[in-house]
Amino acid sequence: KLSVCPPVSLTVSPNLQQFFTGASVSLTCEGQLGSDGWTVKRDTGSGTESCGAGGRGFGRFSGSSCLFDEFKPVSGVYWCEGEAGEKSEEVNITVSGKDVILEIPALPVRTGSDVTLCCKKKTGGTAAAYFFFNGRPLRPKSEKNITINVQQSDEGLYWCANDEFGSSPQSFLRVRDSITTAATITTHISHSTPLPPSSSSSSIVPVIAAVVFLGLLDLILVVVLMKWWRQTGVTGEST
Repeated sequence: KLSVCPPVSLTVSPNLQQFFTGASVSLTCEGQLGSDGWTVKRDTGSGTESCGAGGRGFGRFSGSSCLFDEFKPVSGVYWCEGEAGEKSEEVNITVSGKDVILEIPALPVRTGSDVTLCCKKKTGGTAAAYFFFNGRPLRPKSEKNITINVQQSDEGLYWCANDEFGSSPQSFLRVRDSITTAATITTHISHSTPLPPSSSSSSIVPVIAAVVFLGLLDLILVVVLMKWWRQTGVTGEST
């Protein structure tokens, strides 16, 4: 059964889950059907807010994007929502005042793709750090970054820690299976290898030949016997 994806999805630029306070972030509703009538919303634990709404709103719109360049981003769950209440997949964003954050994709990653994680310092640059996955170290020593060839089993909670700068917040890496399109399935079916002839049709020919041969053999035997009978009968009468 094929799953139906939402017509619009939320994209994050840069594609990261963790940011330092005061970072510039762009959130955009994108999709094949366009993004008219869709807006970026969030829930920070104290209710739902809409981008550019004023009052309890956040950020500002520039074209079809919601920008945080003049307003500090806030940790929470973000998504796109249509006029009829349709919702895109949610994206978690964490804004931290710590000395290090983990650079990890905000959007789901496909199985088979490579993802590089690094521990970013607030003062700039990358810190050599230990990386953790679901509570256990990924490597026995500290490293500048690690690259993962993503499999479904890599979905889970990640963070990094440095002896000097401490640990980053934790973020959940989402993994999606690679998609097989309907076009690929159709092509596979239309170009499939022809089936071999039926075994019953291929085996009936020698059976018919055998029956015909036995019939001819019986006929020849009958003719020979009749000739022999006549000859023996004629010989008997002459004696």
